[in-house]
Amino acid sequence: MRHILSIISIIVLLLPYPQTIVAEKNDTQSLIIEVTGDPQVHKEYIEAHHPYVEVVASYETLFKGLAIRGTPTRLAKMEALPFVKAIHSVQQYQADKTKNNSLKADAFPKDAVYPEVFNNTRYTGKGVKVGIIDTGIDYNHPDLQANYKKGYDLVDLDEDPMETQANQGIPTMHGTHVAGIIAADGELKGVAPDAEIYAYRALGPGGSGTSVQVIAAMEQAVKDGVDVMNLSLGNNVNGPDYPTSVAVNRAAALGVAVVIANGNNGPADWTVGSPATASKAISVGATSPAKQNPYLYARWEDREIGLTSMVGSVPWNLDTFYKIAVEGEDLSRKIAILQRGEIPFYDMAKQAEKDGAIAVLIANSEKGTFQGSIDNANDPITIPVASISKEDGQWLQQMAEESTLQLETQYKELPASVADFSSRGPVTINWDIKPDVLAPGTNIMSSVPGGYQALQGTSMAAPHVAGAIALMKEAHPDWSNDQIIGALKTTAWKMEQDNKAVAPIMQGSGVMDPESAINATTIINDPALAYGKFTTYREEKTKQLFITNQSDETKNYTFTIPKKQGGIQWSLTQRFVLKPGEEKAVPISLAITSKQLEEGVHQGWLTMDEGDNRYLLPYLFINQTADNPKAMGFEFALKPFSEEGYIYKLYLAENAESAKVDLYDPDSLMFERNLLELDEVKTGENEGQLTKKQLGTPGEYMALITVRLSDGTTESYQTDLMIRN
Repeated sequence: MRHILSIISIIVLLLPYPQTIVAEKNDTQSLIIEVTGDPQVHKEYIEAHHPYVEVVASYETLFKGLAIRGTPTRLAKMEALPFVKAIHSVQQYQADKTKNNSLKADAFPKDAVYPEVFNNTRYTGKGVKVGIIDTGIDYNHPDLQANYKKGYDLVDLDEDPMETQANQGIPTMHGTHVAGIIAADGELKGVAPDAEIYAYRALGPGGSGTSVQVIAAMEQAVKDGVDVMNLSLGNNVNGPDYPTSVAVNRAAALGVAVVIANGNNGPADWTVGSPATASKAISVGATSPAKQNPYLYARWEDREIGLTSMVGSVPWNLDTFYKIAVEGEDLSRKIAILQRGEIPFYDMAKQAEKDGAIAVLIANSEKGTFQGSIDNANDPITIPVASISKEDGQWLQQMAEESTLQLETQYKELPASVADFSSRGPVTINWDIKPDVLAPGTNIMSSVPGGYQALQGTSMAAPHVAGAIALMKEAHPDWSNDQIIGALKTTAWKMEQDNKAVAPIMQGSGVMDPESAINATTIINDPALAYGKFTTYREEKTKQLFITNQSDETKNYTFTIPKKQGGIQWSLTQRFVLKPGEEKAVPISLAITSKQLEEGVHQGWLTMDEGDNRYLLPYLFINQTADNPKAMGFEFALKPFSEEGYIYKLYLAENAESAKVDLYDPDSLMFERNLLELDEVKTGENEGQLTKKQLGTPGEYMALITVRLSDGTTESYQTDLMIRN
């Protein structure tokens, strides 16, 4: 399915398994409805006037809504009620059965990263409640049984948050993996092995769901009194006011530490998506450990071909020169060059193995790199399989046709780094620095239904931080969330490249260190200095840093005045003293002369010293304008209980006059028709309805979304779109 019309999906770096999702025919169905006014009043009205519709739950903390259950005929009448703002289907799905390719404990690979290593403290998270908003969990897993306390299923609206099973649709395992990273306590240990697990199934078959299910799950977690909430999920809407981001900020205001995966759409900028865009979220990017990375070298052409090993592949350790061959040629003792397409990676690689290939390269069909999976525990592939870029694939195809080319395997020593897939900031509209911190996110071993598996993605990085916060809450039960978040940011160590700290929009405050955070003697409430956009010729803005001396000794602090740069002037207190326990507000002013600077994003680091301790504070501002996406998140879905009505949504990051959606043939790129024209649009989410007639002929399309901005310029982006019968 080229365009899945769900708002929220799990953030794990694996290729989605293509399936057709079909609603089961049940006697009853469930819905979550958003309402205006008092949900409790509406609950009483439905119970009095629609007795055959069951009100399962009401929500009023993070959003206003009701969960209801009944027959489709009776539920269809709910749309006509004047207080119903929107309807969100909560249905079961059915799809082809997939196999669970998990490992047993005695087969753990030596090169995997284990969550317990991240815990460099004496604490275990004992007594701390961690809510996991995800695909549910396998609470029968021997490593999770003891710590699992309770949960709720927002997909089926019951108290059983088990992962999706094969007879319910596309099976899931994501939430179980996340739970193991946080609090596994068995063959494998999590970061906080004594933390209490509260699981909420907000994502259904295949790991998809709507934002309202996620928000409802968050509200249930708040009602259950969780201390920490982990959301390893997100979308591609880079905006701070998306509904899930707003809900995150509300949950944080109620005292819950909310940890969110930053996304897997890196290495491009502006790729962090909601709800990681929330200003009060602890958004987590992923690191890759130092390693020897294999690549192929065409010696006589002096060209390097970068490799990305497939999940489930044996190591790439070819020991001599090998010829290459394209599909259809003799592959015996050669490296097969295959093209990414509709055929599953496992099937492609397995056939090449049967044909005698010594290894397999699968070239991307679009710009950039990717990582797929060839996992199959029942019939594993025994030759190395890796993906390569589209450009390298085209070059190898051409060389294979024109000459005999031989490739050798060489290695590069790669230092620890921000993972390429980890999404970058900043956030549009308020221009916040994201991620907030980094944590391990590649090749992470954890629990899955039936065993264990190594996965990678910012989905794996976030639960490391959620577990670490559980350790901090055990160590400092009297600390507020502001203190905890401030400590973990203040003490994070900076990821460097070429002896320089990498950009703030790649790492935020840096890599979290649990022990340093727990033992922090200085806490900066929020060390990230996001000054926003400067639009006039000369403009000055001030940010307040709240700095606390947590020790029992007087401390002297010194700021290093940044080097002078044309168009930029800093004004700050260079020296100050804090007594034990004292907090001080330190104003830091930034003045910009816009004509003396390049337009766009400017970022860097301020330095504050205290004794032998050095603190680097990330800063960022926008001069006039930036290359941020102006429109994003276009989607549409069939309106519940309707065969003719469709709901569309489009998110705009800046003021605009109009927007339109045009459809093109994805192969020839010939214009087909206009789908949608909006003459009145607003910053933020725009939504409306289309009829089946307006959609036109079903099929696969390339949708071009064009926005006319308030200054008269236009911005556009494209996405794949599927219109079904």
